[in-house]
Amino acid sequence: MRFSRVIRPVRSSTRAFAASAKPTTKPPCPNFSSGPCAKRPGYSLANLDTSCLGRSHRSKLGKAKLADAIAQTKEILGIPEDYLVAIVPASDTGAYEMAMWSMLGERPVDMCFWESFGKGWFGDAASHLKLEGVREISAGYGELPDFSQVDQSHDVCFTWNGTTSGVCVPNADWISDDRTGLTFNDATSAAFAMNIDWKKVDVTTFSWQKVLGGEGAHGVLILSPRAVERLESYTPEGRPLPKIFRMVKKGKVDGALFTGATINTPSMLCVEDYLDALKWSKSIGGLEGLIAKSQANLAVIEKFVAEESWISFLAKDSATRSSTSVCLELDIDADKVKKLVSMLEAEDVAYDIGAYRDAPAGLRIWCGATVEASDLEALLPWLKWAYNEVK
Repeated sequence: MRFSRVIRPVRSSTRAFAASAKPTTKPPCPNFSSGPCAKRPGYSLANLDTSCLGRSHRSKLGKAKLADAIAQTKEILGIPEDYLVAIVPASDTGAYEMAMWSMLGERPVDMCFWESFGKGWFGDAASHLKLEGVREISAGYGELPDFSQVDQSHDVCFTWNGTTSGVCVPNADWISDDRTGLTFNDATSAAFAMNIDWKKVDVTTFSWQKVLGGEGAHGVLILSPRAVERLESYTPEGRPLPKIFRMVKKGKVDGALFTGATINTPSMLCVEDYLDALKWSKSIGGLEGLIAKSQANLAVIEKFVAEESWISFLAKDSATRSSTSVCLELDIDADKVKKLVSMLEAEDVAYDIGAYRDAPAGLRIWCGATVEASDLEALLPWLKWAYNEVK
């Protein structure tokens, strides 16, 4: 009797093959860039109201659109009624520098930073504004500085969420309610994704193209009553202010700026795009819904990292880990990381996920609310495949 030979698979080989097998399911939306960020799910230009295009931003219709954007921003973010909100030129950079150039210099300033953008504000204060009494309170990528060093009689500049490091402040408890200085909060990748304690911040800035996936070139500036008082009581001696930085007329804050009369011409198409994002935000539960969606996205990445030994978070402390700009390290060298990023882009699986140029080599995956958890779940097998290909 002839017996056929049975060939049994070797388990270890099967596992090795499965680990390197090329996935077949791709994320329907591979846009994981940390700015400009993915448009909201279901986005279409056809959804935008174009009645204001070709009209003056100073027309009754144009001003109403801008005022509506300001009002909805305050409503969704829970900004106190006595805080002022303006739409200003040049994205978050323009908004933050507008505040620095207009208000810093009245007293010493503590510059708190732990990533590239905060370091840039430090450079502005020390090298360009040439302020006296500038103190550096910093930490490396992946960590937060020691906020106990902050002098509450000084002005304080910081970034709520470090976009290029994936590290955020867990709260603002380190800021005193009895402070005599002002706090300048760069919140561009935290607004609409994290709870901001408004009583702790006097100047807050962000840009549309981050958390809500809006279009670029426009910034939002938020001022507390204490910040308004500074503007009206202090004029930096010998410091020329460009027109786009000027917020005061005849010794008083120009109230028109905070009701929709912008300093320069805004793009009304970008305004419509922002209004569309605000409407969508309300449809998913407003700020609470946006935060929950971003945290759920982070949880997808956290589960994956917990299961894989070759990848880790740049932010080691989960309490300070950003839920929007998620920064990751791999156990391969920088050239192989670049190759991995290029492979995923060539496969139309993930666009623009390499670490920021000044940050440690690695990945930066946007997990804000405009990203779907299902897209992240589809991305991760590809990430593992590409790692196995290049290691």
